[in-house]
Amino acid sequence: MNFTDLKEFLDEKATLYNNPSFITDDPIQIPHLYSCKEDIEIAGFLSATIAWGNRKMIIKNAHRMMEFMGNSPYDFVMNHKESQLDSLATFVHRTFNGIDFATFIVALQNLYRNHHGLEAMFVTDANLQLKISEFKKTFFEIEHLPRTQKHISDPLKGSAAKRINMFLRWMVRTDNAGVDLGIWKEISPSLLSCPLDVHSGNVARKLGMLNRKQNDAKALTELDKVLRQMDPIDPAKYDFALFGLGAIEKF
Repeated sequence: MNFTDLKEFLDEKATLYNNPSFITDDPIQIPHLYSCKEDIEIAGFLSATIAWGNRKMIIKNAHRMMEFMGNSPYDFVMNHKESQLDSLATFVHRTFNGIDFATFIVALQNLYRNHHGLEAMFVTDANLQLKISEFKKTFFEIEHLPRTQKHISDPLKGSAAKRINMFLRWMVRTDNAGVDLGIWKEISPSLLSCPLDVHSGNVARKLGMLNRKQNDAKALTELDKVLRQMDPIDPAKYDFALFGLGAIEKF
């Protein structure tokens, strides 16, 4: 398949899967529950943080996170009491537990109080992967257990940072189909990277778009180059194509 044919094929698949029916079985449904900007971004960030493993379990536990916060994420982050953080102790999703959850709430409060909120942490006109690394350092400037740091990846330490790149796609990408929320207007969608996971990575290799075997930061850079050639304005739209081909069509 030559480049032109490959682009046409992936454009077609991106259009196929980038539609409202995608929301039903995807964690992006959680931030779609809200209308306030801060509620949307906090719900999205926490849901993306636990987005590994079985999608049904991810969605179930993301809903539980919202319930723990009284379905008012921003109000809970800004106004919680110590006793309310203690109540999070029973939460668990794989290796993300109640201590991690409480730490994330305190860290988010610090971002909104002292760093102008989540969006401000990622604003750049250059390299979003660098901003992710800087974000992690700021996020964990509060007191925390070392174990909690593993729940935010660092591209500068070799990670593809799949979950946080997915969160950024949700927040930044302008989506006429109504899936991605596009509430962050100060970051260009052209800077987004495709969330690289087992599905998108395997499909990209089968299509000859990716040679590197590991799904790491170097592989993400390699895939980015191809996707930006296909659409320099909206490269992350191809996440729908690659993920749909892998997870749904078993390509």
